[in-house]
Amino acid sequence: MKQIKWVLGLVTQNFGWKVLSLVIAVVLWELVATEPELSTFATVGVEYKNLSDDLEISSDPVGSVKLELRGPSGELRGLGNGGVHPELVLDMSGVQPGERTFPITDQNVNLSRGVRLVRSIPPEVRFRFERQGTRAVRVVPRFTGEGRSGYDVATYSVAPDSMAIIGPASRVARVSAAFTDPVDVSSLVGSSDFRVNVFLEDPYVRFRGPAQVTVAVTMKKR
Repeated sequence: MKQIKWVLGLVTQNFGWKVLSLVIAVVLWELVATEPELSTFATVGVEYKNLSDDLEISSDPVGSVKLELRGPSGELRGLGNGGVHPELVLDMSGVQPGERTFPITDQNVNLSRGVRLVRSIPPEVRFRFERQGTRAVRVVPRFTGEGRSGYDVATYSVAPDSMAIIGPASRVARVSAAFTDPVDVSSLVGSSDFRVNVFLEDPYVRFRGPAQVTVAVTMKKR
């Protein structure tokens, strides 16, 4: 008997609020259930996680894919306008050197409730992985304006004269040198130091430290 009274007390306590909550839930369900379904396309960036620190992606990067989505019209209209934007996240756990294909499915696409993935264009993305390589390469200065004032470059020095680079091992091995931005000596008649940036011709290879050097130049009269 006490148990029955206890259960009845739970049911009747705040009975009005409970009925109101139930009515609101039913109305919301009816609205969602009767909301028309639409389809749309959304372009999303390709993100990844859990790539080993000693591996590099050496293939051309896949910047984005197009997803065909279907779901309630209210959810689809909110995409990109303050709503939940779809995300594509590839799990690269256990990847080894070589080529690897990642299918794009609802397992790696995060969508808002009620929205589902119909297809992806392309349906998969493919990457090539290499071990990370590093080495030091010499820095080659470049000059512009030499001879305009009747002076030529007599001597020059670069500090540091070599820089450490890092990237996919095969690409790192092919880099012969790093190059400075042009040093303008058109108005120089004596000696001067120039702080300039340095670049690599392979966009997949990068410097391990700051990409700047100091070029000391001495000019002589022709």
